[in-house]
Amino acid sequence: MVKRSKEQFFKKKMNTKFKAAQKGSKSGASTNPDRKLPEKQLNAKHQFFRSKQTIQRLNLYNEKPNKEEMWKQATQPARIDPNRKWFGNIRTIDQQQLDKLRQEMANRTHDPRSVLIKAKQLPLSLLVEAQKKNKNVPLLELESYEDTYGPKSKRKRIKLNVETMEGLADHAEQKEQTYVVEKDNKLNPIEAAQQENRDKRLTAGQSKRIWEELYKVIDSSDVLVCILDARDPMGTRSYHLENHIKKNCPHKHLVLLINKCDLIPTWLTSRWVQYLSKDYPTVAYHANVNKAFGKGPFINLLRQFDKFHRDKQTISIGFVGYPNVGKSSVINSLKKRKVCKAAPVPGETRVWQYVALTKRIYLIDCPGVVYQHEGKDDVEVVLKGCVRAEKLEDPEYYIPALLLKARASDLKRIYDVDDWIDEHDFLKKVAVKKGKLAKGGEADTKATAKLILMDWQRGEIPFLTYPPDYVQKEAVEENIDVEVLEKQQIELNDQKLQEILKQN
Repeated sequence: MVKRSKEQFFKKKMNTKFKAAQKGSKSGASTNPDRKLPEKQLNAKHQFFRSKQTIQRLNLYNEKPNKEEMWKQATQPARIDPNRKWFGNIRTIDQQQLDKLRQEMANRTHDPRSVLIKAKQLPLSLLVEAQKKNKNVPLLELESYEDTYGPKSKRKRIKLNVETMEGLADHAEQKEQTYVVEKDNKLNPIEAAQQENRDKRLTAGQSKRIWEELYKVIDSSDVLVCILDARDPMGTRSYHLENHIKKNCPHKHLVLLINKCDLIPTWLTSRWVQYLSKDYPTVAYHANVNKAFGKGPFINLLRQFDKFHRDKQTISIGFVGYPNVGKSSVINSLKKRKVCKAAPVPGETRVWQYVALTKRIYLIDCPGVVYQHEGKDDVEVVLKGCVRAEKLEDPEYYIPALLLKARASDLKRIYDVDDWIDEHDFLKKVAVKKGKLAKGGEADTKATAKLILMDWQRGEIPFLTYPPDYVQKEAVEENIDVEVLEKQQIELNDQKLQEILKQN
C-alpha cells in the first residue's frame, strides 16, 4: 500500500469542500438537509440519520433575530395596499330615509302580524330613539371599600340645592309642613302588621333563584311561549315578560298558548283566541299525552318560526308562565311521553330543562314565576294556583273570595249541600258531608278549606272569565264545534305570518 502524505490528504479534503461550496451545499454534513445518504442507509429499515424536518428545526435555534431591527421604530407613515372594495357601493343612508325607516319600524312593532327577521344585524341604536335616563339618583348608595376609600375611589359627593345652613333649615321646614303620616307606608301600622304576619309560603315563585332561571330561558330562547290558564287568561298573563321583550330583546318572538281549554266551553275558547290574537299569535290547547287538542296548529306555527331562522342550526322554544298552568304538561303532550316531571300542584319544576322535539327544534321547560303587578294580593295568588293549598296556615281566609267567583249551583252539586248563610256555615256543612270532624264532633274547617282549595286548583270546581269586549248575552246563541275552532286558529295564525314572509 502507498501511504499518502499529510499534504496530499489536506489538498484532497480542501478540493471536496470547494466543490461543495460551488454547488451551494455542505456536502454530507449532519446540518445539511439536502445531503446524500449512503446506499446502505437508504435500503435500511431503521435510519439513524436526522430527517430533513429535524435539521430545519434545529437550524432555527441557531438563527438569532437582529435586535436592532426588532426595536426599530417606523419613521414614515404606514400605507394600506389598494383594494377593489374601495370603489364599490357604500352603505350610507340619508336623514330623511332614516326618519322614514324609524316611522315604519314603530308602526310594525305594534302589529302582531309582522315580525322583524335578523334584527341583530340592524343598527337598532340608530333606529330606536334613546331612552332618557332617570336623573333622580339616590344620594347614598351601597359601595365597596375600594370604591369608597381605596386609591381608585369613586365616591360621589352629595349634591344639595342650598348653599347656606339657613337655606337648609328652610328646606327642612317646608318638607315638614307638606309631610303626611297617613301616606307613609313605612309608618303605617296596619300594613306593617300584615307584612309581619304574612304567610311565608305566599312568596313561592318570587325568589331570586326562580327569576334567574327565567332570565336564563329568555336569553336562550328564540321563541317564547307564554302559557295561560283558560279559566283566567288575563289574570295569568305576564305583562312583565311582554314589556321586557319589547324593551330589551325585540328580535325574539312571543306566542300565547291558552291551556286547559277543556275546563271552559268551546265558544268561550274561540272568543278568547280572537281577543288575544290582536296582540300576539294565540293557540288554544289541551295538554294530554294520548290525545292533545290544538297540537297540529301549534306545531305548524313552530315550523313557520323555524323557517325564519334557517341561518341557525337549531331553534329553541321557551315555555314560561305562572305556576300550575301546565308548562311541563304541554311539553309532554308534544313528545307523547313523560319527559318532564309534571303534577297538578304548583312548584313541581325546580330548574330549567332542555328537550329535543325535532333535529332543529328544542323545547325549554321553565319553573313557574309569580310576576309582580299592580292590584296583586295574597288572595289572587292562592286562587291562581301559585301556592300549594295543603301548606297554607290560614286556608279559611281565602274561601269568601272563592265563593264569589264560583257559582252556587256548581258548589251545591259538587259537595251536595243546601243553601248557606256565610263562609263559616258553608265550611261546616261541607265538613259534615266529607267527614272532616275534630274532637267532640266539631267540624274541622281548616282541613275542609284546604280540601276545597285543592279542588279549585285542580279544576274540579267550574270557573271562567269573559273577554273585556265580550257581551254575555251572546253566549246563548254560540255553538261552535271543536273542528271549526282548530280551523279558526290556523287561519288567524296564517294571516299574522303572511307579512313576515314579505319582509324576509
